[in-house]
Amino acid sequence: MAPAGRLTKTIALAFVVLATTLALLLALTGCSSSPATLDGTHWKLVGWEMTSVSLTGVTITANFSAGKISGTSGVNSYGGPYHVGPGDAFRVGKLAVTLMAGPAPAMRAESAYLKLLAQAKSYRLTDGTLTLCDKDGEAALTFAALAQ
Repeated sequence: MAPAGRLTKTIALAFVVLATTLALLLALTGCSSSPATLDGTHWKLVGWEMTSVSLTGVTITANFSAGKISGTSGVNSYGGPYHVGPGDAFRVGKLAVTLMAGPAPAMRAESAYLKLLAQAKSYRLTDGTLTLCDKDGEAALTFAALAQ
């Protein structure tokens, strides 16, 4: 019975090592993927980490062209430079934003979006989804591809 007990312990240990390795790999690749160009792509925000601010009834978009990002930020239009690389690094430069007022919920969403966009440090493109991640590699903004 001792050999069977050792075999069970060995299998259990191998399973723990495999599960731990898989968990570490998933954590380390949180917002990394093979780099791809964003130029010529168009996106609609469908989710974000700001659970206290609703996206219901608010349209936020991001369009990338020739090193520039532009779109609607809930109430206003915005635009400015963006940079990708090396690897999955992402950042926006100083953005210009129109100064129209709108409904309070849309203004809160716009403020939250522009803050998260400015804090984005990396990106991931997978299956028609663009994810911008914060400095910790956590998903901050999630976009769905729009038809061009």
